[in-house]
Amino acid sequence: MTTKKERRIKIKTRIRGKVSGSAERPRMTVFRSNKQIYVQLIDDVAGRTLVSASSKGIAEGTKSEIAAKVGELVAKKAIEAGVTTVVFDRNGYLFHGRVKSLADGARNGGLKF
Repeated sequence: MTTKKERRIKIKTRIRGKVSGSAERPRMTVFRSNKQIYVQLIDDVAGRTLVSASSKGIAEGTKSEIAAKVGELVAKKAIEAGVTTVVFDRNGYLFHGRVKSLADGARNGGLKF
């Protein structure tokens, strides 16, 4: 029997085999801990992070509302950096709850994926 962590890593590996980012269309990867949520736009060709955002400074609201604000924040930073389209990497997490809220917030902020 596999643990939750092993299952997530297995799913993450499978996703990373199919999803890769470039300078024109970076990979938008999500990491969520119990308290915070983080997002990065990564250019896998050059191996560097273009834009990042987290929920560290945002205090009010539920975890899903905070995730949506982080999505809008990363979209704003990405558009300032000249990125409009991304490929979404859910990093092994299920696409619901905070991950979905973050994606919807990024879409509302103007990112396409």
